Amino acid sequence: MAASSYMMFQVFCLISVFCLNTALQCKVCSKEDPNCTIGDNIESRTCDNGEDLCFTWFGRKGIEVRVERDCISSGTKGYKAMKKVTGSPNVVQNRLKPELDSIREAGTWKSERIISTSQSAHIKIEHSSNQLLNFCANNYLGLANNPEVIKASKQAIDEYGAGLSSVRFICGTQTIHKQLEQRIAKFHQREDAILYISCFDANAGIFETLLKESDYIISVSTIGTEKQDELNHASIIDGIRLCKAKRLRYKHKDLSDLEAKLKESYNDKNENVIRLIATDGVFSMDGTIAPLREIRRLADQYNALVFVDECHATGFFGPTGRGTEEHFGMLGKIDIINSTLGKALGGAAGGYTTGPKALIDLLRQRSRPYLFSNTLPPAIVASAMKAIDLVENDTSLPGRVLENAAYFREKMQNLGFTILGDAHPICPVMLGDARLASQFADEMLKRNIYVIGFSYPVVPKGRARIRVQVSAAHSKDDLKRCIDAFAEVGRQLKVIK
Repeated sequence: MAASSYMMFQVFCLISVFCLNTALQCKVCSKEDPNCTIGDNIESRTCDNGEDLCFTWFGRKGIEVRVERDCISSGTKGYKAMKKVTGSPNVVQNRLKPELDSIREAGTWKSERIISTSQSAHIKIEHSSNQLLNFCANNYLGLANNPEVIKASKQAIDEYGAGLSSVRFICGTQTIHKQLEQRIAKFHQREDAILYISCFDANAGIFETLLKESDYIISVSTIGTEKQDELNHASIIDGIRLCKAKRLRYKHKDLSDLEAKLKESYNDKNENVIRLIATDGVFSMDGTIAPLREIRRLADQYNALVFVDECHATGFFGPTGRGTEEHFGMLGKIDIINSTLGKALGGAAGGYTTGPKALIDLLRQRSRPYLFSNTLPPAIVASAMKAIDLVENDTSLPGRVLENAAYFREKMQNLGFTILGDAHPICPVMLGDARLASQFADEMLKRNIYVIGFSYPVVPKGRARIRVQVSAAHSKDDLKRCIDAFAEVGRQLKVIK
């Protein structure tokens, strides 16, 4: 009863405040500035009276969601009540505010622009009528809004419902979940596969389940250091932290260092010790490709297993889109593959592990993210199966995205930009300074090119960049417009001559 009364009091306070303060508004930035639409933009969260409270909420007008703000005057009765309702304990404020301020001061604050259309090579964002060219999505094949993918998703909702309200082993497995797992295993030429709600969950579940204290996990470290494995995806890093195996790190693409770590772990007296080499197939921030042939050779020499995260390869890399191992002509040679359905294969969500049946059986019994997370919704399962159909039936799709990437890389390098990576559609335009990367992205947006600046902690300090991602859905005209905008902004900010 007490809790219910307090909730009613909160609602009353909110209503009272809005009634008393409808004429008061916070200072706002220009409506033409897309950053103005960001609810946490500090420039739009101040009042003329510094003691007043700027209250921000989201309001809906038709299908449009808008950011609304009003000043709550310190002279009104509702002010103290609102501060009590919305305020955080002092210990939280004291701890978090300096950290938040430091992020802003460093120029690494990440704002979220709100997209008002479907994901595509051409999009619109809230509070702007301009159509933007999108060069920062993982939508490598342009299937996120493909009509056939959408149709399959709708049909699945009609037949199987919106969701299962259950984990897999209780009452959360439908016919289509088993069908997709079989399709994934066949696509990768493996014995079996297991679905997760995301590849982050797949990576969180694999190492803890497979490896014991006597085992070794050997993963990639950042360039020139053994302190942090920043080049591997965050989900691999976090997954490794959950397991009890001994951890060794080798330098990025340094095969001599990898062999030294394998020698350190080698114990021919105990055949039950697992030595697992864990690597991304394609490193998502640098666009570099792991040397899988040489890694496989060393693994065979030292009786080790190889795990590869193929999130930035599945569906579009290799002649038929089967990933990094196919790119190197060694399909079926990697022991364990984790990948995603949330990038090239429809772009919705979902991840998986594929490999030996014994491993998949064990994951079904012991993998905590699998056992304690709701099952993948039927609509996503169906859209992923349709995406696999499209990739298998049109082998020109992978070729198209790689052709676009090669064109973009060549033209940008000719202009004088430093582009990291190998022959891959992840094309990091290196800028170094975090503020410069953020400013560069803002200037590109003014030219209707949607790209994002990446800085610490997403990438190491001093290695800020614009990560351009090229899609099969981009036309040559799209690519030329993007390159021309880069040239104009690059000269304006003195990045190139």
